[in-house]
Amino acid sequence: MIVSPCNAPKNPGGRLRSALLAGSALFCLFGASQLWAFDLDDVATKAKDLAGQKFTAPKSNLPAEFRDMKFADYQKIRFLQDKAEWANDKTPFKVSFYHQGMHFDTPVKINEVTANSVNEIKYDPSRFDFGDVKFDPKSTENLGYAGFRVTYPINKDDKQDEIMTMLGASYFRVIGKGQVYGLSARGMAIDTAMPSGEEFPRFTEFWIEKPSADDNHLVIFALLDSPRATGAYKLTLRPGTNTLVDVQSRMYLRDKVGKLGVAPLTSMFLFGANQPSKVLNYRRELHDSSGLSIQAANGEWIWRPLNNPKHLAVSSFSVENPRGFGLLQRGRNFSHYEDLDDRYDKRPSAWIEPKGDWGKGTVDLVEIPTADETNDNIVAFWKPETQPEPGQPIDFNYRLHWTMDEDAIHSPDLGWVKQTLRSTGDVKQSNLIRQPDGSVAYLVDFVGPNLAKLGEDPSIRSQVITDDNTDLVENNLRYNPVTKGWRLTLRLKVKDPGKSVEMRAYLLRETPAEPGKEPAVITADKSDKKPAAKADAKAVVAAAPVVAAPKDEKAEIVKTDALKAGDAKDMKDAKGPKADSKDAAKPADAAKVAEAKSDEAYKPEAALGDAAKANKGAKDTPQPAVQAAPTQQGPDMIQQILTETWSYQLPADE
Repeated sequence: MIVSPCNAPKNPGGRLRSALLAGSALFCLFGASQLWAFDLDDVATKAKDLAGQKFTAPKSNLPAEFRDMKFADYQKIRFLQDKAEWANDKTPFKVSFYHQGMHFDTPVKINEVTANSVNEIKYDPSRFDFGDVKFDPKSTENLGYAGFRVTYPINKDDKQDEIMTMLGASYFRVIGKGQVYGLSARGMAIDTAMPSGEEFPRFTEFWIEKPSADDNHLVIFALLDSPRATGAYKLTLRPGTNTLVDVQSRMYLRDKVGKLGVAPLTSMFLFGANQPSKVLNYRRELHDSSGLSIQAANGEWIWRPLNNPKHLAVSSFSVENPRGFGLLQRGRNFSHYEDLDDRYDKRPSAWIEPKGDWGKGTVDLVEIPTADETNDNIVAFWKPETQPEPGQPIDFNYRLHWTMDEDAIHSPDLGWVKQTLRSTGDVKQSNLIRQPDGSVAYLVDFVGPNLAKLGEDPSIRSQVITDDNTDLVENNLRYNPVTKGWRLTLRLKVKDPGKSVEMRAYLLRETPAEPGKEPAVITADKSDKKPAAKADAKAVVAAAPVVAAPKDEKAEIVKTDALKAGDAKDMKDAKGPKADSKDAAKPADAAKVAEAKSDEAYKPEAALGDAAKANKGAKDTPQPAVQAAPTQQGPDMIQQILTETWSYQLPADE
């Protein structure tokens, strides 16, 4: 739509009016291109109209030779880069296209938006080199593009590198400077990990704004369609060392859904230091992401290391107006991966930064069993507490960070988990030989500028929470001079191996209270209500922090779901764009440590302010204090949280 004085009614009048009309005419001629307006509302109108209509399933138009081809044959179909869109223009961005083939059997419509028009980019088989793939040339006449790539000189000024790919359902992947493709983002997720099976919305049409020569961003609009939902999206791609994608989305439901997943991320975790490979492998870790990170509105942080469980596992973290969440690849040393081909050390983390208030909801984590690295088995997304009525819009805007600089994501005021190590639990005998005792050991390394500044402060201790399926036989905290942080060693015995185990831990220290200068302390909130028992039991993130810690309140861990095989169907997460490329405390030495402080003294629970009390047997085990309690009345003490909360699930049957 062009908004212009040309459209105004022309009535006869005096000389002044004639002059104004003449000026308007000139304005129409020279200014119309600047008044062209194609925006999210145009796409949203289409999405709303679709939502009011019955869903029409797309039909494949692929001939058999393309539909039945193997992946190796599909890879032989190469796009000719000299025929990329804008190949001969000075714009730094170029667009190339994916051919239809295999399960990419339905074309998408791709349009170019210029200063004064919208034009479809028609399918052209001459843009491809088909190699030795045998087919009838006439069979391609009615085909289309399966998706597209965006290239940009991100690493060298004279070389176009691929920085974004749009292929399959609503998947897209993005990389920054020096990165290689890893995890994916999606436009929308519906009923992920539900017994009814997941519904995969798909982008059906794109509008790409043609950039000018000096533009450092590319704008892409997308229309999404699905049996029970539609959506309009505006993605602004900003390449750099950390590539950004600003997302504006407007969603409409045709019908109610079980789970509406907003800003979904899809990744892969096969094994890692917290869950070593069962088969001897020269690679210590093999994953696109190592954990889920969550930042609550009050500044609290949760770190959840990922697993490759034997049974489907679903975890939910209750957050109101989250500041951010994402799947991160912590640990950039090549020695962690030792993979010269797939370079997992260069795969980016993806961090979702919400814009505006998202209200109440949960960050859901889905972990799906997988036997190899070709399957994406990790999904994380925001699930709003309430869904819009069918036909009514709901907007979610956010910024997606694709980065290898995970340290920049953390709060400088809190330490974070550098790594989680799993080992066979053992006890050192009098002859100095370590003897396994049937326990499982976890070593958690906390690091950060705040911990380095404090050094080996004797007032720092651990707070550990476990559920009723464990006996915690060791809770030991030691200063780590190598990292200038702290290593927490937990040793536990599992009562029922057929059930999962939930654990949480963080570091704190006691400091004298100074009136008007008390640091905010995260504690359990007595006003919390117990949620009704559900199949999706929830691990929960806190409400607002408070300064004083209640003496009799004890937040308790709530276990997440672990579904046995056969409890759900169709849970395998679609490959998407990847297909295009391939405590009881440990008895203390009486000579070194005095008696522990009373458990009733303080109970700050990081990230557990909303925690439900469904697990009556959860155990809160503080690290024994390093110094004896004073014999005389001292100043009031407060507990300062020093780190994010390590929240880990030992999967069932591990």
